[in-house]
Amino acid sequence: MALQDYLRDMEGCSRCSSCKWVPFNQVKSWRFAKNCPSVTRHNLHAFSGSGKMIMGLSMVSGRSELNDTVTEIIYRCQLCGACDTACKVYRDDIDLMDVLLALRAHCVEQGQLIPEHMLTIDALKREDNVFGEPKARRGDWAEGLDVKDAVGEKPQVLFHAGCRYSYDPDLRETVRGAVRLLRSAGVDLGIAGADEACCGGRAFELGYQGESENFADDMVSRVKATGASVLVTACSDCYAAFNYLYPRMGKELGVELYHITQYLEKLAGEGRLRLRQRVPKLVTWHDPCHLGRKSEPFTGEWKGDKLLRPVTMKRTGKKGVYDAPRNVLKSIPGIELVEMERIKGYAWCCGAGGGVLEAFPEFAAWTAAERIEEALATGAEALVTSCPWCLRIFRDAVEETGALLEVYDLTELALVSAGEGVLAGGAAR
Repeated sequence: MALQDYLRDMEGCSRCSSCKWVPFNQVKSWRFAKNCPSVTRHNLHAFSGSGKMIMGLSMVSGRSELNDTVTEIIYRCQLCGACDTACKVYRDDIDLMDVLLALRAHCVEQGQLIPEHMLTIDALKREDNVFGEPKARRGDWAEGLDVKDAVGEKPQVLFHAGCRYSYDPDLRETVRGAVRLLRSAGVDLGIAGADEACCGGRAFELGYQGESENFADDMVSRVKATGASVLVTACSDCYAAFNYLYPRMGKELGVELYHITQYLEKLAGEGRLRLRQRVPKLVTWHDPCHLGRKSEPFTGEWKGDKLLRPVTMKRTGKKGVYDAPRNVLKSIPGIELVEMERIKGYAWCCGAGGGVLEAFPEFAAWTAAERIEEALATGAEALVTSCPWCLRIFRDAVEETGALLEVYDLTELALVSAGEGVLAGGAAR
């Protein structure tokens, strides 16, 4: 939908600034009461969800025009969805996240482009991944693993690694560990290897919605060609794209969909994954935005007055994947989980999303450092998450700040507990 289609949402914004804060009945302390990295960092209302609604309304009403300054403000935002979740506590007839996405699509339509994002889109077009790495090497991470070729061997379960896990050498053992866990549980597993492609979710968030639809069409055909009945992905961004964005576009993968944390929970519940080894760690859990707020399933477009929209069709940030990773953590002997102040639908973003890491790395690093401080405030010795983008930026932030905090992917801890690996230096081997 175009920006003007959200006129009612933009006019409905009451400028209450609730989009800047964790809902007040959820606030634990002043230090960790804010929820929007953009306005917290830049300290100007224009950077908030409400500020962007005002800018959008002004442009649609013909009172102002898009320019370089406005474009930068629009893109200095991780699209984490925290503003939308907080807004809906008070005004559930406004879809703030949809306005933010429409603003970016408007920028692209008007030729107001961010150079770093143009490079990302060019990389997608050339090599089917956001890094521009050779497509032929996408499956190299799985070399030597006991896993089927999904294209020719027709596995029951298709494992989708995603761009970051496929090409980041420092995260290679993490995704290999996920496959080893599934294979140890007897899962009939296959990967597409070099034939795997980007989900296209990042293109959509950057405002290149046409390109995103092309990737969705391609992904649907690739998945159907494997004959798999189940798709498991280790990437939170991919999971959100498959679970929400694709159905919203009218694209159906035709498979049972799981994020790796959900599938591990399922396998453990069935007794196929045995987590027996003690992992004596005091840990805190970080809810990735795409696994939490942004992974809520698509329930259809409501036509008409949003005040009359049923609760079942409202994206409130409460129906994301929150319990599965916590249940897996709690099932690992020796693990003690202590929560941060901002959790689940109100979690603070890692900083890497929405194209911010590519275009404004200093802002991304600041956002990650804020979350590291919140994790340290719990007294935990380790921060655990399940998103390659979160994992990457948190490890970089710990190294840069010198924080005494280990950073793990959930699958790494599960791998150790299953007797398939050991912890060493903040990662499993």
